[in-house]
Amino acid sequence: MTSGSTTVASPWFVRPPSTDHAARVFCFPFSGSGASAFSAWPAAIDDVEVCPVQFPGRENRLAHPHYGTYENLVTGLVEPLEPLLDRPFAFFGHCAGAIPAYETAVRLAELGLPGPGCLFVSGQPAPHDASRDRMLTMTEPELRAEVESFIRSRGIEPRPDMVDLGLMVLLRDHAAAGAYRRQEPVALRCPIIVLHWRNDPDVSLDELQGWRQYSDSVEFRVVDGGHYDFMDAPDELRKLLTSWQ
Repeated sequence: MTSGSTTVASPWFVRPPSTDHAARVFCFPFSGSGASAFSAWPAAIDDVEVCPVQFPGRENRLAHPHYGTYENLVTGLVEPLEPLLDRPFAFFGHCAGAIPAYETAVRLAELGLPGPGCLFVSGQPAPHDASRDRMLTMTEPELRAEVESFIRSRGIEPRPDMVDLGLMVLLRDHAAAGAYRRQEPVALRCPIIVLHWRNDPDVSLDELQGWRQYSDSVEFRVVDGGHYDFMDAPDELRKLLTSWQ
């Protein structure tokens, strides 16, 4: 692993990582979305650099083949991630993005590479409960309606081409989520902070309790807001994301 300047551009990151901050938080987007889910976040929170991860098959990587499975996703991410593990870092994953965040932490440990100082999981049941996601049972018309509703919730009037594209990405991501299985928890060496959004209609605090099996240190925090309010980087979330150092 090289240290010093880490400004080499990689398609996995929307901007070249900086060497000006003491720590990094790598942000994993939810199904159907990309790194733009974090576009309203600042580039750094205190001295923690925000590094959104861009999965292939969406946004500026639309021409790149979809990853297909979470295993492929993690395998593809580890190599470009490795040079950026030269300082303390954390992972943040919202909804289904929490699963590849967790699996990446597992893979780093298997390879003997530095691991995250903390894993933040937001609005997502534990890996062995991931198949219970209500959206995995939705029909294509129901998912199309979800895409339209989400776009509208961001203050944008959904055009048909925009919905078609969003649905295409979501269907491929859902196929990967539906194929994912973890029977036995692998405990991480780092703390896990599980975030429950107080007004989240999709995931209850009880449904998050399975994460207790994934680390010796698991903390549950209830934060104000709904399922997608993380996108606005509210102050309460920002404070949590710097609390692990």
